[in-house]
Amino acid sequence: DVSWRDRAGAPAPGTTLCPALALAEGGARGLVFGAGSTRFELVVLRHGGRVRAYVNDCPHTHTTLDMLPDQFFNREGTHLLCRTHGALFRIEDGICVRGPCLGKALEPLPVAERDGCVVIVDT
Repeated sequence: DVSWRDRAGAPAPGTTLCPALALAEGGARGLVFGAGSTRFELVVLRHGGRVRAYVNDCPHTHTTLDMLPDQFFNREGTHLLCRTHGALFRIEDGICVRGPCLGKALEPLPVAERDGCVVIVDT
C-alpha cells in the first residue's frame, strides 16, 4: 500500500485544512485536493474534543465513505460509515469493526490545531 504522503495530489505537511471553529464537536468535513488522476480526498472530524483526519478511501472497494457532502457518521454518531456497503469504522483509530473490510483501517493523516486552524503536521 502507498502511504498518503506518496499519493498524487496529497497535501503537504503545513497545509491548512479548515478553521478550527468550522469543525463542531461530532462534525466532519470532506476535503478535496487536486482533480482527475491527482484527486486526493480526506475527511477531517472532531470527536471527543480531538481533531482527526483520514484519507477518504474505504479499504474494501476504494470508494469514498460519503455519498452526500460531509455525511460521514452512522445515525448514532458513534462510527464512521462507508455508505457504499455499510462498513463501520471506529472514530478514534479508523479500524473497521463491521463489514467486508473487518480489521482493516482507514489511513490517518497527522493533524493538529494551530493558530485557530486545523493543519496537517509533520510526524
